[in-house]
Order: sequence, then structure tokens, then C-alpha cells
Amino acid sequence: MQLSTLDWGIIIGFFAISLFIGIFFSKQASKSKLDFFLSGRNMPWWLLGISMVATTFSADTPALVTDIVRQNGVSGNWVWWAFLLTGMLTVFVYARLWRRSGILTDLEFYELRYSGKPARFLRGFRAIYLGVLFNIMVMASVCLAAIKIGATLFDLQPIQTLLIAATITVAYSALGGLKSILFTDFFQFILAMVGSVWATIYIINMPEIGGLDNLLAHEAVAGKLALVPSMADKDQFIMLLILPLTVQWWASYYPGSEPGGGGYLVQRMLAAKDETHAVKATMFFNVAHYALRPWPWILIGLASLIYFPTLASLGEAFPNIDKDVIGHDLAYSAMLTYLPAGLLGLVAASLVGAFMSTISTHLNWGSSYIIHDVYARFIEPDASEKKLVNLARITTVVIMILAGWLSLHLDSAKDAFDLLVLIGAGTGLIYILRWLWWRINAYSEIAAMIISFVVAVIMKFYVGDAVSSSNALLISVGITTIGWLTVTLLTSPTDTNVLKSFYKKIRPYRLGWNSQIATWGIQPSQGPSLTKDIMKMLIGTISIYGILLSTGMLLYGNILIGLIGLAISSIMLLYTISQLDENTSKTY
Repeated sequence: MQLSTLDWGIIIGFFAISLFIGIFFSKQASKSKLDFFLSGRNMPWWLLGISMVATTFSADTPALVTDIVRQNGVSGNWVWWAFLLTGMLTVFVYARLWRRSGILTDLEFYELRYSGKPARFLRGFRAIYLGVLFNIMVMASVCLAAIKIGATLFDLQPIQTLLIAATITVAYSALGGLKSILFTDFFQFILAMVGSVWATIYIINMPEIGGLDNLLAHEAVAGKLALVPSMADKDQFIMLLILPLTVQWWASYYPGSEPGGGGYLVQRMLAAKDETHAVKATMFFNVAHYALRPWPWILIGLASLIYFPTLASLGEAFPNIDKDVIGHDLAYSAMLTYLPAGLLGLVAASLVGAFMSTISTHLNWGSSYIIHDVYARFIEPDASEKKLVNLARITTVVIMILAGWLSLHLDSAKDAFDLLVLIGAGTGLIYILRWLWWRINAYSEIAAMIISFVVAVIMKFYVGDAVSSSNALLISVGITTIGWLTVTLLTSPTDTNVLKSFYKKIRPYRLGWNSQIATWGIQPSQGPSLTKDIMKMLIGTISIYGILLSTGMLLYGNILIGLIGLAISSIMLLYTISQLDENTSKTY
């Protein structure tokens, strides 16, 4: 298809603004690695929260949701909606603890919490494992989505798409550091939300669909509308709802939804002005990510079933696209080709922005691991701040090149999602308990990391379809959990002085530390109970799910039930938000 001059003007203008922001903050980012990676640790909650949301709204997210809706219906989204549980646990239990630590990256936690060579090894190895391998895998899936969007909207070859989008992203990320990313995310998020909502309204009102009622009544769509999987299909009910809500949310490590917090979300928490701003930013992220954003993507995914009911119809519509990458996730960008001039440019720019916001965060976050947790820690501890910032900029470029190369060898974003969830299966519980139970040590995490990876490789490449995905997850979680618990009990605990220092600095919940506090002879920390905070987390979770599902009921035409649900859920959410100050105003 051909983009109009107006469309290209919008896209080029977006690139120019993003680059200007990077140049504007480049001087401040050059001062030190603290400024480059954490913006001087003085950012407000609203900017950090929007940045968290913008980062998770990547170019592959609408494609992933479309893939899920087309294959498993609306209820299939519970595979990622379930991660709200760990998000709210982070809000009420872990966000303030992370900010209180005063570290620069979440991997620095290892030498704050553990001791000796195992702690040093874990920090260095995880920096490579997450900052390079895991990080590049996630970035590659985002690049793959950009490639598909470039092919459908602009008729670009994969290399052309990567060169255009990645060059600007690398430029402002390398120049302005985290602060440029935060402000660019703010601009990109507004553009992305306006674009996705406007595009949804236009598409469902096209003559071929004729409005929301006709869309929902269409024979290709009617069977996909259930908000909860049907119990009639036992396997689907367990795989799409029961397993995610009972096991996956706490057992699996997935970037952006780490149990106990981790990665770039922790980077935002560490960049906050104080604990209160860290908690509020994380709360805003969970509300926006789960309650506000999903429905435009879902509706376009449903509409795509009318225009492109099969993969064959997608292939016929876009004969120039390599057949190996034609999947259900392509349907989202395919639907955007029906947008008129101006709106097409706005939506295209919003998708480019979604790509850039995610990639820029992963570049900065991955670079922080390589520079702070590897180079400055093990290679040249006395390196000047100027040298470290320059190396961070070089690392940013290298990570982008590797991610772009890998993206040329992936077929769909769903494949990457499934693999990452499986690789992290069984490790999540340890990230929750390491703050709460003194006995966990560095060997516990090393064992969990190795066992989960080995089991995932066996399940993915050797067992394959012989075991269902739900059983594969349960097996992986079971083996990994038993393995790291066994290693924990068979190895020596962390050095007493390190444990005592950690407790005094972080002031975690007493549960799991009482036996050590008694032997240390120190005054135990005081504060709300863990039980009380978990209750707040559950109320907050129910309220957000209530808003999400009530919005669906309103869209489906069930006005009374939708309004009642929305009112009750909103009141519960307001109560939850009112509890945030209590959690940060009392000393633990």
C-alpha cells in the first residue's frame, strides 16, 4: 500500500521529536553512570509509571494479543492477564524494598543479600544471561513484530525496517540515557493510546463490519467472545485459566512480569525520588497495563477474523511477505492497511513508538548490566565515569545489532513468549522468598537457573508435543522447585554479617527472619503484617480484573451488569490506592 505525504510527515515528525529529546538530555546523561542509567534517582511516579506502561506496549504486544484472540478467543488472554497477581504483589510488598536498597541495578542485589564467590558469580553470570541472552531474545521478538508491520504497511524488506527504526532508537537511547527514554516514553504512550483507540473505532465501523453489534454477532467472531474459558473443554480451561492463576504467575520468570519485581521495572523503581514514588509508579503501571489497554487490541483481533479468517487468506493478501513468517500475529498490522490517510500515519507512528519505547528500555537496561555488573565490577573497578558512559553507549549499539540479527530467525512473537515462560518456569518462587526467608542463598538461585534452563530445553526440543504445554509447565516448575529447595538445605547459609547488614538496611517482614533476629540480639523491625499487605494485593487484583471484565460486558451490550461491576470495581480500586501511602509512611 502507499502512504500519503501526510502519513510520512507524521512519521518523520515523530522520529525528529524522539531524536531531539535524546540530544536534549545527552549532556546530563554524560555526567555519570547513575545519571545515564537512573536519571540521577529523582524521577516522579507519574513519569516512571507511564514509562513502565509504554515499555510493555511494544510493537509485538498487539500482534501477540491478536494471535491469542484468533486462536483461543478473548479468554485466551488469561495467559498474560494472570501476571497481574505478581504485579500487585510487587506494589504492596516489594517496590518499597527495592527502592530502599539504594542499588543501581537489580543484579547488585545479589552481593547485598548473598556472600562470597557464589554471590559474585551469580551477579556476573546473571548479567550475561539476562542482559545479553534473555534481553536479546525479547528484543528480537519485538523486532520481528516491527518487520511484519514494515512489510504490511510499508512494503519494506526486514533489513530496511530494522535499519530505519533501530537507528533512531539507538541514537536517542545512547545519547540521552534513561531520562531521554522516560520523556520519549511519555510522548510515545500518548500517541500509542490515541492511535490504537482511534484505529479500533474506525475499523469496527467500516462498511464490511458495520459497527460493534454486527462485529460481535458475526459467525466468525461469536465463538471467540467468552471472557472466561469454557469448562466444557477441560484442557483449555486448565491451560488458559487455572494454570496461569494458580501456578504460572508466581512460578515463572518473564521480563516485565518478574515475581517480586525485576529488570527494567526495578530500574524505574530505583530511579524514583523515594519509596512512595516507586510504589505509586508500579501501581499506575498495573492499572494501565491490565485495565485500560487490552480492549482496542482485542477488538481489532476479532475484526481480523472477518477480513482474514485463515492464514491462507493472509498469505493471499500479502504475497510479498515470506510465507515462513505469516502467522496469526500478522493480522493486526494487516487490519491497519484499511486505515485512511492521516490516521494511518498516526497509527504507524504509534506502532513505531511502541517499538522504540520497548527497544530503548531494553537497550539501556541490558547495557546497565554489562557495564555496572560486569565491566565496572569485575574488569575495571576504577574506570572513570566518563569511560563507563562511553562504554554504555557502545554496548547499546552492539546489543541492538545482535537482537536485529536474531529477529531474522524467528517466526512469531508467540513462540518467543512460550519459550521464555518455559525457561523461567520454577524460578519465580525463589525471587519472592529471597526477601522473606533468610535461609535462601546464592546456590539456591544458581541451581534454579540451571535446572529450569535444562528442563526447558528438554521439554521444548526433545519432548515436544508428546507432553501438553500445561503439563510441561507443571513438570518444569516441580523439578526446578524441588531442585533448588534441595540445594538450599544442603548448602551453607549466607554469611551472618551479610544477612544482618541486609536486614538492617532493607527492614523486610519479620516472617522468615525471626529465628535469626533472636540470635543477633537486635531490635526487630515493626510495621504492617505480611498477611495484611497480601490482602491489599488481592483486593487490588480483584478490582483491576473487575474493571477489565466489566469493560468487556459494556462492549458486549450487557450495560447494567457492566455498570454495576465497573462501579464496585472502581470503589475497590480507590480503596486500594488509598492504602499506598500507609505502606510507605511506616518504617519497617
